[in-house]
This record gives sequence, structure tokens and C-alpha cells, in this order.
Amino acid sequence: MLRITHQLKLMEYSLDLTTEIEKNVRQALAEDIGAGDLTASLIPAEEVAAATVISREGAILCGTGWFEACFRQLSPQTDISWFAEDGETIRNGQILCEIAGDARVLLTGERTALNFLQTLSGVATQTRRYVEAVAGTRAVIVDTRKTLPGLRLAQKYAVKCGGGTNHRLGLYDGILIKENHILAAGGVEAALRAAKKIAPAEIFTQIEVETMDDLRTALNAGAELILLDNFDLDDLAEAVVLNARLTNRAAVLEASGGITLENVRAVAKTGVDRISIGSLTKDVKAIDLSMRFSPNL
Repeated sequence: MLRITHQLKLMEYSLDLTTEIEKNVRQALAEDIGAGDLTASLIPAEEVAAATVISREGAILCGTGWFEACFRQLSPQTDISWFAEDGETIRNGQILCEIAGDARVLLTGERTALNFLQTLSGVATQTRRYVEAVAGTRAVIVDTRKTLPGLRLAQKYAVKCGGGTNHRLGLYDGILIKENHILAAGGVEAALRAAKKIAPAEIFTQIEVETMDDLRTALNAGAELILLDNFDLDDLAEAVVLNARLTNRAAVLEASGGITLENVRAVAKTGVDRISIGSLTKDVKAIDLSMRFSPNL
């Protein structure tokens, strides 16, 4: 059973992804098939077929549950045997799975199944690159809400498969006080006071700051999780020192904004605890995978 673990400073829980997978796949198949697959109708109704999925580049595999569901929603009798699993490193030319079943089903489900597997493997692969780039530092790589519509849990699962950490799932399970919230609430201290009044104990509260003065205010007001928005390297390092000096129990500091593979290690070496990167789930490059049918089809 696929599960996603949501780990934040003040909370940890698991979500069963089975229902989410079925929903994602049902919607994707309906979008692609509509009233029926006209081309697959060229194949005799009782024809059976076999196929393999091959990787055309090195990657981190992710999305096997979605891939399987695409075929099994069309025909529960479809047989799929995997030679790799989610979170594993795969190589160019590797056979990932073998599929056998109704030929029409295999042809109809092929594109949708590969779309899920390629997209989620792309997210996991990019996440792993960032995780490896900060190896040996204290920083963890964190995702954001900048996900493809309808695929939030799927993409956050892919981030976990790549070795990253999940931020809040949505607006309902955490408070992130951003610039406009601060302005509307009447300042950093006022916004934090309001959050403490309404947030249950299990809900985390994070505040975004853009200047060192706002950071000092947040720390003095007892903020426990602070997002440092677009701080340069010198300011990030200063923020880490200030955090340790002003608080008995240092707040968790998260760097965000303008993070790339080229600069992420330098950001991590400033001593921040977390680095959040929207491009993990927003700017997705699908992994090159190919589904090849047996020659007798």
C-alpha cells in the first residue's frame, strides 16, 4: 500500500494514497478515452498482448501505483510484473516491468500510464539531485504548494521518493503567514498572536520574513518556524547566527526563493535547516520511458 509521510516541525502523519491513485487515474482515463478508443478498435476483441517498459535514461523511479491502476481500471485481469520499485535508481536501457493482458486494454492505457510514470519519476529524480547536492549539511529539501492541479498528493509522494521532505499539503493543515497576511493583520507580532489564538496544537505555524528587522521581530515574538524569503547568502548566514543568539530554543529556519542546483549547496552551508524549492513540482521534466509491445501484436 502506497503511503505518504508528512513530516513538519510540529506534526507527523500518514495518508493512504490508494483512493487518490484511483481518483487520479479515473479522471485521466476519462480525459483520454472519452466515448471510446477508436484506434484500439482496429485490434480483434479477444486479442492478447505483452509489452515491456524500458528506461531511456537514468532516473529515480516513481509512480508504479498509478501506472498499474491505469491498466487495472480498464481490465482487472491485466498482469504486471515489476523489476524495480518506487524510490529506486534506474539506468538507461533497464527493463522496468512486463505487462500482459487484453491487447486493446494495453494500447488504450499506454499513454496515460506512461504519463504518470514519466511525470512522477521526473519529480523524484529532480528532488534526488537537490538532496544529493546538500548531502553532509544539516539542510533538508522541502517541496511547496506549487504543484500541478489535481496531482498534489502524487507529486508530494514523488518528492518523498526522491529523498525530499513535504511541506504542508494545503491551506487546511498549516499556517504560513506571508507578506500580505502580515500587512492585513497589522504586522509580524500581530499576525503571530492571531495565529496562536486560532491554531490547534497540532497545526504548525510558519511566518515569512523578507528583512533582518522582520526576522528579529519574529524571533522576539516567539516564532518557531521562519521562512527567509529571497535572503542572499550573507543574510542567511547572519540569520542563522541571530537565531542562535536571540532564542533559547532556536527557531527552524527555511530558505526559499531563487534556489537552483547551482547555488543550493551554498545556501545549505549557511546553516539553515530547510530549503524549499517550488520548481521540484512546478517545472517538471518527464523521464524518457518507452513501452514496447511484443512483435507478434
